[in-house]
Amino acid sequence: MTILITGVAGFIGAAVTAALLARGEAVVGIDDLNAYYSPQLKRDRLARLGGNFVFVEVDFSDTDALARALAGHRLDRIVHLGAQAGVGHSLIDPQSYVRSNLAGHLNLLEVARAATGLRHFVYASSSSVYGANAALPFAVADRADHPVSFYAATKRANELMTASYAHLFAIPATGLRFFTVYGPWGRPDMAMWRFTDRILRGEPIQLYNGGAMRRDFTFIDDIAAGVLAALDRPPAGHVVYNLGNHRTEDLLRVVALIEASTGREAIRELLPMPPGDVPATYADIDATTAALGWTPTTSIDDGIPRFVDWFRDYTGQ
Repeated sequence: MTILITGVAGFIGAAVTAALLARGEAVVGIDDLNAYYSPQLKRDRLARLGGNFVFVEVDFSDTDALARALAGHRLDRIVHLGAQAGVGHSLIDPQSYVRSNLAGHLNLLEVARAATGLRHFVYASSSSVYGANAALPFAVADRADHPVSFYAATKRANELMTASYAHLFAIPATGLRFFTVYGPWGRPDMAMWRFTDRILRGEPIQLYNGGAMRRDFTFIDDIAAGVLAALDRPPAGHVVYNLGNHRTEDLLRVVALIEASTGREAIRELLPMPPGDVPATYADIDATTAALGWTPTTSIDDGIPRFVDWFRDYTGQ
């Protein structure tokens, strides 16, 4: 039997696929290798995947193309990680979020509905769904009906769409709210990559809200382990869990760790809070640990130097 991974060339998708292949699973992965960020980075991630793996380049928001891509594959589990990411970009190109995160998500739900004997549908949500929630840490039971970005609105819509399909068609489904994932093979649009790149180049880093930001930074290996833990425990119906490090870190401490790891001092440009962003995220993972037996193990003190070492090796900086 085969596991379908969407967004397989993405940061989390490639890491989850590598973990599944390492334990002997058969995976068919799909990705459209779009130019939101470097397609070469995506191809480099794919080049590291060996074992019982088939890659198909396809845009899963294209219903007919998706059907052709999956023809002949008997799927017993789906891990839907593909999406148009980025809070800021949703202000610039909201239509791409409608195509990928709404129409594309529906297409994957239809694939799940049609798959005979599907054991589990796992999909990526986001900590962004909590909006400007002032109560920390964020718990799954907290209200998530006031998104402050269009990206967040689409991810919350994914949760509601999936809940309806799980109810109507008896699809075991799990949504995972990821909290600020970082690590080797990360995304160039994320703060960890941008700060490291600019510090090494001697260029200013932009610190929003005057640097008064806090994030629950979660290392990629912990995230991949959490996805597998969820995948192996299909629920009776639809559930949602937080996958975070269960710590909220001061952004200035993150900058200090990057400075220490690079041996360079950052040039800081203090800016106001951008539209759609929030000052803090912090995951309550008590329910996740109780249900999945998962806890993160990597602190930023260990994870940031590992990322910087990889970054310097990959980019030659």
